[in-house]
Amino acid sequence: MTKHYKVAGHVFSLSVPESCTLWPRLTQYEPFEVPEGSGEPLFNLELVRDTYEPLADRELVYDAPTEEGETVIKLYHNGDGGWDFDMSPDKNIPFRSHMRSTEDFSSAVLMLDNRKVSEALFGINNSLMLLFAFRTAPLDTLEMHASMVGNSGKAFLFLARSGTGKSTHSSLWLEHVPGTELMNDDNPIVRVWPDGRIIAYGSPWSGKTPCYRNVEAPVGAFVRIRRCPENKIAPLGLLESYALLYSSSSGFKADKAIADGLHSTLERIVTTTPCYVLDCRPDEEAARVCSAEVLK
Repeated sequence: MTKHYKVAGHVFSLSVPESCTLWPRLTQYEPFEVPEGSGEPLFNLELVRDTYEPLADRELVYDAPTEEGETVIKLYHNGDGGWDFDMSPDKNIPFRSHMRSTEDFSSAVLMLDNRKVSEALFGINNSLMLLFAFRTAPLDTLEMHASMVGNSGKAFLFLARSGTGKSTHSSLWLEHVPGTELMNDDNPIVRVWPDGRIIAYGSPWSGKTPCYRNVEAPVGAFVRIRRCPENKIAPLGLLESYALLYSSSSGFKADKAIADGLHSTLERIVTTTPCYVLDCRPDEEAARVCSAEVLK
């Protein structure tokens, strides 16, 4: 069985065996489901029952260090000219999810070392996020690590390392800034359209907070959250803005097409959209200081 989804205007598809009972567990994708024929899918992920066997001549090209509780990904270039991904939800958990994709990431299969539902859901979600980020990067699209709220018809994205205050700051806006709504709490999508519009979108991926909303709004600002005893906000220059957004964007940056796409998109964003750094405490005043600046 195959279902189609559209996120930020990009269509993709997921296929699972007919006997698979996972669909009721994949409710986060339902707001994004579209009928077949809604557009040519950028990529398809297929969950298969094959036993995973690593290719003997594969070459490790990505293995970044991770913190406790962070997803672990190893990326290999395999002898068939495509890519192999070994994935785990934590560095203390063995790799049980394995994805093998074509060179251009347009087609991939997911193989699991066991049949646990939690392992299957992790494998599907992480594989779809990776394929979406890699396939859309050359298409003026960023998959970002951020918490995003909406207010006054615009989207505001809060950026920081995991565990340093993005979600907390969104919660402060929800509590203290009237008219605020949570749009996504971990993986919003930002797309630059040919007419110059920079639009942020909700996605089926939202970290530990279940916020899977098919919503969109023009980007009002990007704000880096930085812990500090004093609440103050300041605009960032072009280079600082570029570095901030680059470090918060997903993508295999060693791939030239992906890297070039990210660079082009980031250049268009930082020359037209304000970016700030908010030094702050996790309190009501921080939300008021930030909102007073970015909403004016």
